[in-house]
This record gives sequence, structure tokens and C-alpha cells, in this order.
Amino acid sequence: MYLESLKILNYKNLEELNLNFSEKLNCFTGNNGAGKTNILDAVFYLSFTKSYFNTNDSLNINSESNFFSLKGEYIRNGTKENIYCGFSNEKKKIFKRNDNVYKKLSEHIGLIPIVMVSPDDIVLISGTSDERRKYIDSVISQYDKEYLYDIIKYSKIILQRNKLLKNSIKTGHLDYETIQIYDEQLCQYGEHIYNKRKIFIADLQSVFSKYYELISKKNENVELSYDSHLHNGSFSKLLKQNIEKDKILGYTSKGIHRDDMNFKINKLELRKAGSQGQQKTFLISLKFAQFDFIKEVSKINPILLLDDVFDKFDSERAEEIIKLTGNNHFGQIFISDTNPNRVKRVIEKVKGNYKLFNVNKGVVNQI
Repeated sequence: MYLESLKILNYKNLEELNLNFSEKLNCFTGNNGAGKTNILDAVFYLSFTKSYFNTNDSLNINSESNFFSLKGEYIRNGTKENIYCGFSNEKKKIFKRNDNVYKKLSEHIGLIPIVMVSPDDIVLISGTSDERRKYIDSVISQYDKEYLYDIIKYSKIILQRNKLLKNSIKTGHLDYETIQIYDEQLCQYGEHIYNKRKIFIADLQSVFSKYYELISKKNENVELSYDSHLHNGSFSKLLKQNIEKDKILGYTSKGIHRDDMNFKINKLELRKAGSQGQQKTFLISLKFAQFDFIKEVSKINPILLLDDVFDKFDSERAEEIIKLTGNNHFGQIFISDTNPNRVKRVIEKVKGNYKLFNVNKGVVNQI
């Protein structure tokens, strides 16, 4: 699977672009703020129906306009796929596949598997558990529609249950009968989600460790693990045991909506004990392992987006990443970098075709 061409209109600082791509390697060079990342983000958008960086679509519109549109032409399993997105502040977002409008955006997730690696990924280490849950959900949802629908349903029920709990603080009365109905639904969806998360993270661990060792060339003990309230008992029992506590708090204190991932290096918490280089290596290894996992499950090579991944790496680690991207294990790759010499080294490693673009203030020229 690969992206043949991309048309961009009024997306961030990109006013109008018509780009044709190599099915193997596409490199974008230019200064910071030129628009390289915005091109990669547009590719991401057409897969996930949203930006990697801005959840508010209004922020993605070029300042000189009131709408944006994206159109990608793909080859997927030998068949052409045309994906279109249009958004304006006045109208509802439209997503089309081969001119057919999606009724729900969730129906599109997983059609075009993609893995994005960005400096913003540091939030997975430094941010809250919510960021790490979003990461888990975004990966599993690409190959498991049932999981995505379970997440959507679970989230709605949690909101309803929390609203009831919060209201009970004001009224002094809790509708236990309705709470029980919510709990039964939460258990149904929550246990499905828990089991799939547990399998996903266990399978990811071994592949992740291999990538970390390969990139770092060092004997460092790294691990990622899954933390969940459901490790300690049935969901139903947890909800019943904590209902009085939840009444006082005004929200649901136990459940898979509190799950987390633990990142460690040499048995210590990565956020505190890991150097900048170790943290970046950890994140890139995690994303490469994610690539392998999606590839294995979906039987499709995801598109790989590498946004400024080489920045602030020592030469040895950067070289190992360059070697990895140059082999035939990956499918179509998009790379952005401020350093054209580094990009040329990547190109030298690739056995196959490539395209090199220069980006300057939203204008793109093929070199």
C-alpha cells in the first residue's frame, strides 16, 4: 500500500499543493516552520480523520481562508483508493472514500494504516496516563473495528455514570438502579478492551526490545508494561466495592479508563532515569514495534511518517535509524529533516526509487 498523490488546499501554511510521491521513500528538507511537518500531518489526517497535533480542526485552516481540503490517491492491495476530506467553520466535516461519504468517521479508521514518529511523542513519557491510553487505543483501533466501537461506547457510558454521580452530590440521592445498568454495560465493553490491551502490550514488548537494542547498540534493560485495575479482580466487583467512594468523588474511580503503560530503563522509571537520547530511542523503538505489529495483524505495510526524528541524536544512533529505514522491511516512508546531508545519507541506503523535496514557506519544489 502506498500514497500516489496528495492535493492540499489551505491546510495550515500550505495554500495549494499537488504532490506525486515515490512508492518507497519521500524526503522533505527545509528550515523549521517551512511546512514539512504540515505535509506529513496532512498524510496522517487522511488516515485518522484528524490532525496528529491539533484536535480543533479550525486551527488547521490557513489563516487566509475559511476552509481546507485534502485529497489522497492510494494504491491498496492493487486497487485505487481515493480519500477526500473537506472542512470549514460553517459546515460539518466531510470524509469520502471513492466519492462515497462516510456516515461515521470511525468507519474510515484502519483503511490506511499509518505510523507517525514525531518530537511531540515525548508526551507519551512526560504526559499523563490519558496520553498513553490514547496511544494504545489509536494503534489497536487501526486493525480492530470492534475494539474502536467498544471504546466509543465505553466512553459514553462513563460520561453518563459520572454525570449521575456528580448530580448525586447536589441532590443527596443516587439512582442505584440506573447505576447498575451502567455498570453491566461498562463490564461488558471494559473487559473486552482490557483483554485486547493486555495481548497487544505483551506482543509489543519483545519486538520493542529488539529495536531498542539495535538502535542503541548498548546493553540497557528496557521494558514496557500494562497497568490496570482489572489486574486485581473482576470489573464488576471493583465497581461495587467503590460505589460509595465514587459517590463522594463524583466520578468513577476504577476501570479501564484509568489504565496506563509503564516505561522503564534499567528497572527505573524512564521519565526520571532516562537521558534525552535514551528517551528518544525508547519512543522510536516503540513506534517501529508498532509498525511491525500492525503489519503482522493487517497484512499491509503501514505508511511510515518520520518527522525530524534524527534531531538531537548522537551520530551512532542516527546511523542505525538510517540503516533501518533503508532496508526493505518498511513500505512507503515519508521523512522530514532540516539537515539535507542527513537526508542524502538515507537516500544512499535505499535500494529503490525516491523523491526529494525542498520546502520553503509552504512552497514545495522537487529536487
